[in-house]
Amino acid sequence: MNYGIIKRTLGWLLLFETCFFCVPVITALVYREKEVFDFLFTMLITATLGGLFLIGKPKKDRLFAKEGIVITALSWILMSLFGAIPLYTSGGYPTYVDALFEIVSGFTTTGASVLPSDSVAALPKCILMWRSFTHWIGGMGVLVFIMVFLPLCGGGRNMNIMKAESPGPSVGKLLPKMRSTAGVLYLIYTAMTLLQFVLLVFDMPVFDAINTSFATAGTGGFAIKADGFAGYSSYSQIVVTVFMVLFSINFASYFFILRGKFKEALNTEVRVFLGVVVSAITLITVDLCISNVLQVGDAIKHSAFSVSSVISTTGFATENFDTWPAFSKTILVLCMFIGACAGSTGGGIKVSRFVILFKGVRHETQRMLHPKRIKKITMDGKVVEHEVVRGVNNYLIAFVAIFVVSLLLISLDGKDLVTNFTAITATINNIGPGLGAVGPAGHFGDFSILSKIVFIFDMLIGRLEIFPMLLLFMPATWRK
Repeated sequence: MNYGIIKRTLGWLLLFETCFFCVPVITALVYREKEVFDFLFTMLITATLGGLFLIGKPKKDRLFAKEGIVITALSWILMSLFGAIPLYTSGGYPTYVDALFEIVSGFTTTGASVLPSDSVAALPKCILMWRSFTHWIGGMGVLVFIMVFLPLCGGGRNMNIMKAESPGPSVGKLLPKMRSTAGVLYLIYTAMTLLQFVLLVFDMPVFDAINTSFATAGTGGFAIKADGFAGYSSYSQIVVTVFMVLFSINFASYFFILRGKFKEALNTEVRVFLGVVVSAITLITVDLCISNVLQVGDAIKHSAFSVSSVISTTGFATENFDTWPAFSKTILVLCMFIGACAGSTGGGIKVSRFVILFKGVRHETQRMLHPKRIKKITMDGKVVEHEVVRGVNNYLIAFVAIFVVSLLLISLDGKDLVTNFTAITATINNIGPGLGAVGPAGHFGDFSILSKIVFIFDMLIGRLEIFPMLLLFMPATWRK
């Protein structure tokens, strides 16, 4: 284990987080809020500690897979621990664990909150801005962002960091250099965020448009209004609906579109994802109309918004879908598990994993019928390597095991099964709202400290694709 390169990278991370705090500081200065001192105090801590970590150059700057995974997991933990400090010291959150839950929910783009909606709306604007900005930082990945500006390691090993931080079963280079790939991804990410802001600022205040754009781009979904997104106009709701879907698509597809490679852009995963979105919207719309819950026009609008919000794991809400018929709620829960595309800012298990899983099942049934037939699993005309299939299977096994253990632990609080089940679903898939007490009109504040720690772990596990976090607990990881 190369401890020197780990310490140095964490030092750069803290210095960049110091710069990230400038966004809420500027907001506090604009609105003349006293919470500016909470952020300045935290900036002093992160800058000092980051500088100390950078003292001394590591003997070796080579970074291998093990170091890349450890750096990624520790970075997200460290970033959250310090990011929660101003939330706690400002007095908006009763305990540090509550503040940590909130900021982990922000960085992991979950959007779940421990505060009731009216308490959220009463928070200082600098706190609201910091919550939303953490979505944007965590959406594409903070280490990927740092990689744009700094070569984190030598020997071309940045891929090990990007693989550990990027959501999805596989990551590849768009350009010969990994640093160039990170730059292209963030350029597309920033351009789409700015485009959404321009479209929204015509219809809502600048502060709201900035927060909404940050939250949508990162598919996070922290609300800044007591009524969530219900109070905004149909125009704003439609714009956000479209961008929630756009940010759920693999950003490599947009790179291919810019290069004129439309066939590569509209690959199997994208087609399946869009098919699931359209099918879910259609089924829920029909169910809402048949059940006389909403008229046709409203049913289409709210079902489209809710499906896009849930499958993209954004978590915005225009309607309390916890009051919808059971069939509609079941579809939304299924969408929570499916999630977005790999390489997007969305969470969930990812569409590509389900595609590979179903292809694997089909391949196995065909092999039983024709034992001597040799045929490999393919996707978009390319062979899916055995390591990828094995990785998908292991991921699902680990996912189910962690889900069950988490569900058992939070059930000690004595809440109903629907609330507990969807609370774990919402946190491990980085969605935000669930059903029951944690529905769009609810919050996570009534859970015990133990349950909140479980949720924090699940949010980090979900964002980092499980294994980087699990490897921190293996003794073999820390051996030199």
